[in-house]
Amino acid sequence: MLAGRTRGRSRGKVTTTTSTTTSTTTTTVPPAAATTVDGLDYTAWGTSWPADATGDVGPNDYVQAVNSSFAVFDKATRVARSRTTFNAFFAAAGQTGPCATANRGDPSVLYDSVSGRWVVADFAYASTAGPFYECIAVSKAGDPVTGGWWTYAFTTSATALHDYPRLSAWADGIYMTANMYTGGTTFTGAKVWALNRADLTSGAPLRTVSFQLSSSYANLLAANAKRNDPPAGTAEYLVSLGTSTSLRVWRMAVNWSTPANSTLTGPTSVTVPTYTKASSVPQPTGDTLGAVSDRLMPRLQYSAAAPASLWVNHSVALNSVAAPRWYRIDVSTSTPTLAQSGTFQPTTGLHRWMGSIAVDKLGDAAIAYSVSSASVFPGLRWAGRTAAATPGTFNVGEQVFLNGIGAQSGGANRWGDFSDLSVDPTDGCTFWYTGSYYGATGSAWSTRLGSFRFPTCA
Repeated sequence: MLAGRTRGRSRGKVTTTTSTTTSTTTTTVPPAAATTVDGLDYTAWGTSWPADATGDVGPNDYVQAVNSSFAVFDKATRVARSRTTFNAFFAAAGQTGPCATANRGDPSVLYDSVSGRWVVADFAYASTAGPFYECIAVSKAGDPVTGGWWTYAFTTSATALHDYPRLSAWADGIYMTANMYTGGTTFTGAKVWALNRADLTSGAPLRTVSFQLSSSYANLLAANAKRNDPPAGTAEYLVSLGTSTSLRVWRMAVNWSTPANSTLTGPTSVTVPTYTKASSVPQPTGDTLGAVSDRLMPRLQYSAAAPASLWVNHSVALNSVAAPRWYRIDVSTSTPTLAQSGTFQPTTGLHRWMGSIAVDKLGDAAIAYSVSSASVFPGLRWAGRTAAATPGTFNVGEQVFLNGIGAQSGGANRWGDFSDLSVDPTDGCTFWYTGSYYGATGSAWSTRLGSFRFPTCA
């Protein structure tokens, strides 16, 4: 949410997959149409730009968050069961100080399959001089509306803002990554925390383990095990962009009995096909949007489908047009390697960016993303591949999630920092997605949420 983050500005060509051939798409698996409804909007629930729409799905509900509110939707009916601002929610839960009065966005929503609980969070601060808080709420039961919440005003730093905080679930805890800015402006490096799950789910004082990296590293993502836990004792993975030909991978092993014995090792460099960062994205009005190409896009998804792997994507430039580049990183051995990759660009005139990737129980992968061009209003689409597809290719062609209606105007090019795709933990097949759009040209953003699935997954 905070202004001042670096944005890549470049253009050029990109090749894909583990060889040097361009990714191709052949539609061989016709998917069912996505079922979608409107989510939270700026007029009623927003406080700033961009929307930063995020969400996750559980057994019975879908929880969506934006800057700076969240809502619970019934998964079957798509009807909202509750809506609230972060300020009102944390104040009603008994918090005081910035978590009750100065929630400022970058929301996170996480359904933790290990505990069967919901985690909702955003950051708060009264002044850019600090202190800075991550306002964390954890449901006391599986029902996020009637079951009650434990809440925490977790002090991340007395002097440095934890910008771009992202939450992930792992076997031994909940992990959070962020970029640290002293006084809200001076970048000092990425930081990662492990949050103790037993404390979060019982309301006990929160134990944490953290590591601060140098200013050479930014925008780390922690792996998210949505449905299938990694083998017991597996250290958490963290990944960021490296050079234009590499990713960086860390391992974080937490010892909750003796926290001082916890370790963060890495980074290990994983070679990927060369890429160029995407630049700005056009709209029919002439206003441009940022491509957010300086970082991997949430989430970094763990899949147990053999071989065990991490899936992630980011925006690159292909034929001078933004396109989602995706990776499957093999982590079945102690040394992570690139199993396959591709860049999805079925047409050259349409920009595709700010994607989010997820994997179903069969190893089928989908990416959902925003689209825009000089003649197409920003909208939401998705595409994907079955596990049997030729490496580096998509065999499920582009599908419309929501066609654009208006453009973002008013001088701000911040379309968003992320959107969010996740897989239903109950059936392991249904993908749920949320992202932003405009119902009319202007500055009042809207959001959409809904689901789709591959017909081959049952």
